[in-house]
Amino acid sequence: MTAQFVNIHTHRPTGRGIELRTAGIHPWDADKEDIAALGTLPADVQAIGETGLDYARGAGRQRQLAAFRAQLALARERRLPVVLHCVRAFEPVMLELAAREPRAVIFHGFIGSPEQARRALEKGYYLSFGVRTFSSPKTMEALRETPPGQLFLETDDSDTGIEEVYAHAAAVRGTTVEALKRATTENYERIFAPQNG
Repeated sequence: MTAQFVNIHTHRPTGRGIELRTAGIHPWDADKEDIAALGTLPADVQAIGETGLDYARGAGRQRQLAAFRAQLALARERRLPVVLHCVRAFEPVMLELAAREPRAVIFHGFIGSPEQARRALEKGYYLSFGVRTFSSPKTMEALRETPPGQLFLETDDSDTGIEEVYAHAAAVRGTTVEALKRATTENYERIFAPQNG
């Protein structure tokens, strides 16, 4: 596959490059959505998400945890990767992942510390960075330290184009946009080609 802009998580698809197709219950909606409805996933869904825990806002913690566990079980059953939302809940998220061992894990919009990044990377998880990265010195450090083989980039709900995210990330990492495109395309193929083939 030719190196492309991989936008691993977006709320505003543009049809340019590679944009992941996911289905899941966001932690903010865990008390509003029916977990059972996820049993009938559309055929083009590539990953479960965004799911996870948000201890800053959203549904109550127990309801979030129940929804997260159900989605991890579904991901394991369907052999689908998981796209994670994790806010002020790193330890509980890591415990749940260790107990359920999804096929692949992508922390979307990672804004944690370099230490949290190292812990996630040691487990073989992927980190995805977006616009919020560039206003946080600790997250820029995590971006610099993330190996190319575990890196993704995204726009999330920003109006910023994926090309601009790649340009900023390349500057932070001291590399080129083309090198980032190659790395993220290879990572995408590593995770998603087995289920597409």
